[in-house]
Amino acid sequence: MHNTIRTTHYGGRYSAERDGLRSRLGRAIVPVACLCIMGYFAYHAIHGDNGLLRLAEIREVRQELSQKVLSAQQIRRDLERDVALLRPESLDPDLLDERARAALGFAHPDELTVFVDE
Repeated sequence: MHNTIRTTHYGGRYSAERDGLRSRLGRAIVPVACLCIMGYFAYHAIHGDNGLLRLAEIREVRQELSQKVLSAQQIRRDLERDVALLRPESLDPDLLDERARAALGFAHPDELTVFVDE
């Protein structure tokens, strides 16, 4: 920094004012303001609603939802296969009879029923 002497005339007296604290603060205002603004944006880039921490949370949720979608797709394929087996063109009457009696607990009068304790 360089020292300059400025003289002003106040009420008949001359005073010398050196390049001091007031002028240093004046020059520091813009850089300090820029640093504050950069700090504000840096904080929100990390902790904000769309910041880096939120991005990590969104990726975890996306992974969980992808697994649920794969599970639901597998269940759908199984159900579609079961529905296809129930269509008249692919329906086996013996299989239908066996499954209906097993699900409902019915038997023909001439059948032998064996109960097994498990």
